Amino acid sequence: MVIDSLMGFIEMLGGRIASGRIIIDLIDIAVVAFLVSKILQFAVQTRAEQLLKGVVLVLLLYTVARWLNMTALNFIMSTVLQIGVLIIVILFQPEIRRALEQIGRSNVVGDSIKFLNKNAPVIAENERLRLVIDSVCRAATEFSLGKTGALIAFERETKLGEAIETGTTLDAEVSAELLMSLFAPNTSLHDGAVIISGGRVRAAGCVLPLSQNFEIGRELGTRHRAAIGLTEVSDAVVIVVSEESGRISFVDNGQMLRGLDAEELRKRLYDALAKKDGNHHGKHHKRGGIPRV
Repeated sequence: MVIDSLMGFIEMLGGRIASGRIIIDLIDIAVVAFLVSKILQFAVQTRAEQLLKGVVLVLLLYTVARWLNMTALNFIMSTVLQIGVLIIVILFQPEIRRALEQIGRSNVVGDSIKFLNKNAPVIAENERLRLVIDSVCRAATEFSLGKTGALIAFERETKLGEAIETGTTLDAEVSAELLMSLFAPNTSLHDGAVIISGGRVRAAGCVLPLSQNFEIGRELGTRHRAAIGLTEVSDAVVIVVSEESGRISFVDNGQMLRGLDAEELRKRLYDALAKKDGNHHGKHHKRGGIPRV
């Protein structure tokens, strides 16, 4: 029987190769494997991991109920499965939105084109970026010494138009003096975020989305939660200066590094924002919502 099954599989495989279907089959398998890996990765990195455990439990109960012909349990499990998709979409709307935004940012075609044009000149752009980063680091150092709260976001590929619209539009050159005036205590823009895009301050006093991660420590205030929240729904990087401790934090991809000095902050900003061979030099860190202390 085993030999017959093997021969039948070989004949079927030979027929699909002859008809040219094998290429489509390989693409089909590759796409399914990619989707499954992304779903599992998404589940592990978010509270959806518990959701998957619940789904598996419901499916097991449904299978047992059908096998043993348990009428009442079978009816309940069937009803749960019918409305389960709608319940999942409602409960996990933030996570689903984040996952779709990540897929949208994974521009394979665009990255391939950039790779082919890797010799495009980026030196001038990176030198300009160095000046911007130097200004931000000088301002962050002053904020840290004076324990002045600050929240500065850098736009990357994901546009931050919604957040910019919540603040006051400036479109000004980045300078330490400008940032220090924007975050001066008792000013109208002090409590909001400054958004930097294209090497310019686009807006100040912006409202950022707060993180929905319940595992964030209670010692982190609204600024830190807003910084994590923005990086959870976009590829922006954010700098936070604590008003209580003066500690400088760097946030990227939902991960927070706290207690940075000016030199380390400068290096991390350049790694995240500088371009090399037509691509962003800095890549996303391992995703996860638990801040790294």
